[in-house]
Amino acid sequence: MSAIDEGIVREYFEQNGFLVRQARKYQVQARRKTSDEEVDLVVYNPAFQRSGRKPDFFLFSTELPYIDRAIVVVKGWHTTAHFTPATLKSSPEIFSFLEETVVKDATRFFPVDPEEPGNHPDITKILVLPGLPTAEPFRSQSVQMLKERGVDGIISFRTMLLDIIERIETNRNYRKSDTLQLLRILKIYDLLRAPQLDLLSERTSPRRRARVQPEGRAATNAPASTADRPAEGRGQ
Repeated sequence: MSAIDEGIVREYFEQNGFLVRQARKYQVQARRKTSDEEVDLVVYNPAFQRSGRKPDFFLFSTELPYIDRAIVVVKGWHTTAHFTPATLKSSPEIFSFLEETVVKDATRFFPVDPEEPGNHPDITKILVLPGLPTAEPFRSQSVQMLKERGVDGIISFRTMLLDIIERIETNRNYRKSDTLQLLRILKIYDLLRAPQLDLLSERTSPRRRARVQPEGRAATNAPASTADRPAEGRGQ
């Protein structure tokens, strides 16, 4: 996992009112992670209010208010694009943070007194990933596998980036965040566009393609020109 991946996740939670703590500053290589090294970020929602509603499995920004505290693991496997059932089966390390010892060790970040009103002992287990398959039944199978292994919710990088980009104001200088500053610069130079504009472009492009025919190719439904019509009384 690169620092930029973790930076995107941090900005997403912070912009939605969470306090974020980095579990460790170093990257584990060439050995198996210990239980206290499986978690990438721990997040806490100071504005959380207990209710009977739990957040949905797909954690868009509208679901975040229903999260009290959570451990977050970031899998920035961008070349994989989608976590298919085959990917989940062949990569058991994805689920290492769900082991009982890991979750138990993570509780030290959240000292909880069950007798204190307002405290909620549950810790939400969140997996950040590139995305899930869009076609069925693979999408449903991936969701089922993740839930069965103990994942409480997932967030895709696309979801986070769209939310962050929408909140960025180009007239502000985000010098304290390299991630936000880079996105701001891209937005200033029109290299990032709002999702609504992309949707509008996709809707209008078929009509534009229908109007502009490739050179040397006539439209199939276009009426024949005067020059192509046989003149009245013209001999065969």
